[in-house]
Amino acid sequence: MPPLPASSVSSASAGEVLPADDPELMELSLRELRGHWATAAERPPMTAEAMRGADRRAQAFGIAGERLMEHAGAAVAAAARALAIDTERWGRGPIVILCGPGNNGGDGLVAARHLAAAGAKVIVGLVAPDARPSTADAGRNWDRLLRDKRITVVHAGVARDVAMFGHGIDKAAVIVDALLGTGVHGPLREPIRSAVELINSARGALVPVLAVDTPTAVDLTSGDPSDPAVRADLTITFHRPKTGLLTRNGKALAGRMLVAPIGIPAVADPG
Repeated sequence: MPPLPASSVSSASAGEVLPADDPELMELSLRELRGHWATAAERPPMTAEAMRGADRRAQAFGIAGERLMEHAGAAVAAAARALAIDTERWGRGPIVILCGPGNNGGDGLVAARHLAAAGAKVIVGLVAPDARPSTADAGRNWDRLLRDKRITVVHAGVARDVAMFGHGIDKAAVIVDALLGTGVHGPLREPIRSAVELINSARGALVPVLAVDTPTAVDLTSGDPSDPAVRADLTITFHRPKTGLLTRNGKALAGRMLVAPIGIPAVADPG
């Protein structure tokens, strides 16, 4: 599918400023973010498969995957800051971001940069057997992060590493779950399983949890969880609401929900 002329592809609705280009974003409260992104939240819900299709078509029409990730990560950063401020925890501890090996983790890596630029102390844990993310866009953002001296980066390749990473995590201002997105099937494997248990343990110690796209191990289409699954206080999903997050199980595990635009043009998502 050849890229369409720029005049044929609009990456934002009329009057909609996308997150990475939005100078106001990092100043908004959760309530203000919800209003700011009301257009996206009012779109019809979609399944995980429909979202993957829209993402692929957007890239086929010339919207770079790295740009979609930049918008998603900027939105995550704004939501994490707003959650920390709304819970009176901003500046009282680090923002801890647990990233998986794929593009969900890539969104978390981008968020780390934006949060550090906003003055937050940020700690990133790459939870994956390999010491570099597995997708091209996430890998490029990982390389950028390694050059950013404002951010503490840790590789947790096995369950024992996750346990060590978790020492003192109850002092975090907010934990961001960027472990796994749409592609979860069956029981979780290590070290992701231990990371999910760590997040839930920290939440039990009253650390707010922000999930990226979906709480890890919660199916975006059905809302059915694997065991274990992250229980979030706030979930930020992208482009349109997801059917799974509107079910009884999905709502219970996702907590409050934000829907952020990331620049998928209407031509890529005719549904």
